[in-house]
Amino acid sequence: MPVARPRLLYVTDLAYEARGRRYGDEDVFLTSRLRARFDLALCHPLDAAALMDGFDAVVVRNSGPVLGYRREYDAFRAAALAGGVRVYNPLTGKADMAGKQYLLDLSAAGFPVIPTVGRAGELHLLPAAERYVVKPMLGADSLGLRIVPAGQVAALATGDVLIQPCVDFVHEVSFYFVDDDFQYALHAPDPERRWELRPYTATAADLEFARRFIDWNDLGHGIQRVDACRTRDGGLLLVELEDLNPYLSLEALPEEARDAFVTAFTASLSRFVQGALSPARP
Repeated sequence: MPVARPRLLYVTDLAYEARGRRYGDEDVFLTSRLRARFDLALCHPLDAAALMDGFDAVVVRNSGPVLGYRREYDAFRAAALAGGVRVYNPLTGKADMAGKQYLLDLSAAGFPVIPTVGRAGELHLLPAAERYVVKPMLGADSLGLRIVPAGQVAALATGDVLIQPCVDFVHEVSFYFVDDDFQYALHAPDPERRWELRPYTATAADLEFARRFIDWNDLGHGIQRVDACRTRDGGLLLVELEDLNPYLSLEALPEEARDAFVTAFTASLSRFVQGALSPARP
């Protein structure tokens, strides 16, 4: 008898349009490679809840910001948790998967993040700046982001937004992990062209910085992207920790690095699905 191949429901919005990124192309490439190991079906995020029971695991990839279908995403999440459906990335993420509260928590705990508060009474905790960034607590993909002068920021600090000083930085850099393993880094040399990415050689200090957030999130399985900015003094500050559906910018990598990522992703998914197929131990 042939051995049954694991069945994956791969959630993606192939038609989603994002500035500087081609979500659909990335998922077409990844699924073309994953088919060597898994039986795959692709579906739109709005269809995932109705289809997920027939699969060994659900893989949420380039599904786009959930702001446009918040009610449906919450229903999918609740049904998956109630039914014990294995979702990759696991639904235990504490970072962007759960909103932006983690930036407030990490800032208050002294982690190297862009200083962040949420209320007018806390503005004194931020470094003085001429301009401030205001982000919705449930924002994504820069939706709703505003940059305002210092004189206007107090009126906007209503508790449902994040307030950060505008940081004068050299460049942005992202570190990509599969499970707990670092895969590659990319950076945007020109801050005004943040999606024109190039491979970046991470230093030991860079990886120590990024691993602090991977360890803090304690996700176990999945793909995570640590986005940071390099300040003028050479340090790094966290911009966001994407643990729901991080775009991978694989097109910016040389072929060898893309192949290495696919190998790591396939191995991670295999381990994850094996946990669903293996009987529970007492």
